[in-house]
Amino acid sequence: MSTVKAKLASWWSRTRAGTSAPSRMENLEGDAPLQAELLNADQMEERGRELAGEHRLRLGGPSESLLLRRLGENDSVIRDTCRVLAETIKHQRRVTPAGEWLLDNLYLIDEQILMARRHLPKRYSGQLPVLDRGVAAGLPRVYDIALNAISHGDGRFDQESLSRFVRAYQTRTPLTLGELWAIPIMLRLALIENLRRVAARVRKDRVGRDVADHWADAMVEVAQEDPKSLILVVADMARSAPSMSTSFVAEISRRLLGQGAALTLPMTWIEQRLGEVGVSIEQLVQTAHHEQAADQVSISNCIGSLRLLGSIALTGIIEVLF
Repeated sequence: MSTVKAKLASWWSRTRAGTSAPSRMENLEGDAPLQAELLNADQMEERGRELAGEHRLRLGGPSESLLLRRLGENDSVIRDTCRVLAETIKHQRRVTPAGEWLLDNLYLIDEQILMARRHLPKRYSGQLPVLDRGVAAGLPRVYDIALNAISHGDGRFDQESLSRFVRAYQTRTPLTLGELWAIPIMLRLALIENLRRVAARVRKDRVGRDVADHWADAMVEVAQEDPKSLILVVADMARSAPSMSTSFVAEISRRLLGQGAALTLPMTWIEQRLGEVGVSIEQLVQTAHHEQAADQVSISNCIGSLRLLGSIALTGIIEVLF
């Protein structure tokens, strides 16, 4: 029992000190994945005309390093997430399907990031028309076009839909020749941006599961060695006030449910906590499964789109836009 208490004390002190997760991730988890209403080719054509009407340009170009700086941040987040996932596997913990996709295709993502840097000179984006308002204010107009193309396909695009989207946009507002040539690189940047956003969510999910694993390990050990003392561990968990995130609840439920009568105590406490805000364990577990499936689809779509970009010659993409 003293060993268990020592482990808990050590982990709790690290958590209080803020060392349980890489600090780099803390300010990067707020952006949701690029997921808008899924549109078919006809609907994308209509969306192109709508978007042209929404866009307003400003005088002067963007900061020359803005897109490159964001690309570097995206690279760091994706790599940090993959390092955490690799450590998770090393310690024989489960990784979500989205995490497996990310790890298996890190080499491809690295290649695409290198290609994006090579095709995006520091002064290149400064020559492109820039938006004056909206969430993409200060960024090249063509980058927002790429973001829209990606978000309405959940990370997936095809040449026909993209062509109709861009041509419809130009029926209201013509793009410059430089913007048309920039579309492939902007699509690549948008896909990497979306991968970073999903990776941040996968990393956040991993944090919740790590917390659940810490407490589940302690409770299972105490339940086997000294069941009467389990209430003390539950009290320690209650004092730590773990976030009742979908990932935490799903993982601790998976670890403890059906493992014996003694371990119903922590699950009862969690059920009571959730009941205070009007949700149940079953609801959060279902939400966790839905989020995992959505993340897997987003990552697989983005990977497939990056492969498509890599297989199509630059002139091939440009030709379908005219």
